[in-house]
Amino acid sequence: MIKKSFAALCIFLALGSCGFSAETTSDAKLIYNEGVELYKQGEYERSMQAFKKATEIDPDYIDAYFNLGKLLEQLNQYREALTVFKQIIVRKPDDYESVYMAAYLSMKLGETDKAKSYLSIIPSSANIAPKAQQLANQLQTDMQTIKTEEKAKEAKEAKVPQSNNIFNNLSSPTGLTSDSEGNLYVAGFSDNTIYKITPDGKKVVFLKDVRVNGPIGLAIDNKENIYIANYNNNNILKVSSTGDVSVLIGNVQKPYGLHISGNILYISSQGSNAVVKYVL
Repeated sequence: MIKKSFAALCIFLALGSCGFSAETTSDAKLIYNEGVELYKQGEYERSMQAFKKATEIDPDYIDAYFNLGKLLEQLNQYREALTVFKQIIVRKPDDYESVYMAAYLSMKLGETDKAKSYLSIIPSSANIAPKAQQLANQLQTDMQTIKTEEKAKEAKEAKVPQSNNIFNNLSSPTGLTSDSEGNLYVAGFSDNTIYKITPDGKKVVFLKDVRVNGPIGLAIDNKENIYIANYNNNNILKVSSTGDVSVLIGNVQKPYGLHISGNILYISSQGSNAVVKYVL
């Protein structure tokens, strides 16, 4: 997906071309275009609502999130804008323009350490790197110093005893659950892995399977079966107590959170703005 500034988007729109993902629905595109037109007319509130609607229809519509975030930033709604750019980073960690915006907004909110943390992610080869360096200068430092300091901070945190409940080197950790023996299970969103951390702090790969694609929510029942909200595949996986993996429920649009109460599994479906109830 090709992100454009509002001005560039308007030019592309006039030429009958714009950067859309192949998966983006036609309804989301239409509402997105409406948001661009409303922006051109100075109808900022209505433009924001259109971009929000486009993300509700297509929760992975990066351009809609980006322009919503930029518009919120333009209206000095920095906290709300930061929340939007975080949504992009979760979905696309290498979207360095959004990482830069998260750093910039953190600085505007007076959260200097968070701003530096975001800046440290941006590689020198990224197109946004010169602007990142300018932002670093505003923070009275430079990118190299920030990266060095962040590495030192990570090294120091890595030395913290496991008894302090610090578990490092997890790839985009999302959902958590635990079993009756005190083992902790963590979903690694970006590497499609479920990790297991034992009570003594040992981390192992619990599940690495081709059917796991974008795991977020985790839950476990009283029989030690684990359930996975498989966000990118729009389904719910079940991992039996013996380790067998199967698709429990298909066609759940962008499943996110999981919760078990008795024999009922509840699933928040981000893609359909609904909660699904399933009898186990």
